[in-house]
Amino acid sequence: MSSALLAVSESLLDADLASLLVLTLVAAIVPIAVGLLRLRIAEVVLLLAFGVIVGPQVLGLVHLDETLRTFNELGLGLLFFLAGYELDRKAIEGESGRLALIGWATSILLAFIVVSGLWLAGIVSDLAGVAIALASTALGTLLPVVRDRGLLHTRFGMMFMGAGAAGEFGPILAIAILLGSGSFLAEILLLALFAVFAVVLYLAPGRMASGRLAAIVERGEHTSSQTAVRWTMVLLLGLLLITAKFGFDAVLGAFVAGVILRRYSPVGESNRLTPKMEAIGFGFFIPLFFVMSGANLDINSIIANPLRLLMFFALLLAVRGVPQYFLYRKAIPDQRERSQFTLYVATALPILVAITSLEVSNGFMRPENGAALVGAGALSVLVFPMLGDAINKPRALAEEFSELDVEH
Repeated sequence: MSSALLAVSESLLDADLASLLVLTLVAAIVPIAVGLLRLRIAEVVLLLAFGVIVGPQVLGLVHLDETLRTFNELGLGLLFFLAGYELDRKAIEGESGRLALIGWATSILLAFIVVSGLWLAGIVSDLAGVAIALASTALGTLLPVVRDRGLLHTRFGMMFMGAGAAGEFGPILAIAILLGSGSFLAEILLLALFAVFAVVLYLAPGRMASGRLAAIVERGEHTSSQTAVRWTMVLLLGLLLITAKFGFDAVLGAFVAGVILRRYSPVGESNRLTPKMEAIGFGFFIPLFFVMSGANLDINSIIANPLRLLMFFALLLAVRGVPQYFLYRKAIPDQRERSQFTLYVATALPILVAITSLEVSNGFMRPENGAALVGAGALSVLVFPMLGDAINKPRALAEEFSELDVEH
């Protein structure tokens, strides 16, 4: 009996390792393919596409079980963790913060109005889930693109980071309140309790840390101890677990963990933690998340009804992007720059994956709508940034805003 169980266990382990190898190979091939072929598309689109190809619905090279789903959750968590970590406080203060809040509030209101019509027409069954998805922005996905374009530390980049933070954190809060398992009042009370806990975590380490402790952590940066990395993973996994216990989606804990860590990280070249966490996230777990998202995608339903995908794709631009074009007319007066900004803000994907995974698994969202939303998000990542760059050349934009910063 024991030998039979051992054989089954070894067989399952072999299958897990084979699937993980395929996923890792896809993640490694994609940047090489983008570089060699000089493709002007975001890597995440190819990761999703290859995920579909190697997944159960096409080649069947990847078999998604609980072990790989754990990797998937870690990838999603690290994506939102790094988005929270990259968030500059200046982006959510002053004019940028005010416009970002108004812009997201406008988008979520429009989304509920539009989706109510779809709900009454019987096209969607999950009004809140679809509306929240349409009001999101792929800040974590686009930050590397904005950084590579040389725009991150410009006025344009600051405005986008503010709008992106609202388009990412706003839906996270909406998921916690509207898509939770309890009543609306209970969710609000739990969210307030979690907020108190997060504030304590945000403030406590600075009050408790001593010079000796800081020196130990600093020495660990140069040895095999890697103390800061280990404690960062404790913070991330701890908040993922706590948000799950509170009944919220894990992305809330991941984003908050990133914001908390940003407070205690040094600025500039002395920050040795950032490249290490980016290596862990973007080097392994995050690309696996996108490949597995592609493998999970119900591609057959998209093929059967492509118009549904195109409808959601158009709604992303209409609901999330277009209001920003008018709202930011004074903050970004140049029409080309504002058009690029509009298209960047309308780009969405990670929140779509998180919401559809949650709602489809709970039976609230139809699988075909979940697949169409993720497909629309992937299409937005492919089309909107590329179209925005074509309208307004990134290098010229970066130089223009740099000159403005120098003058002021």
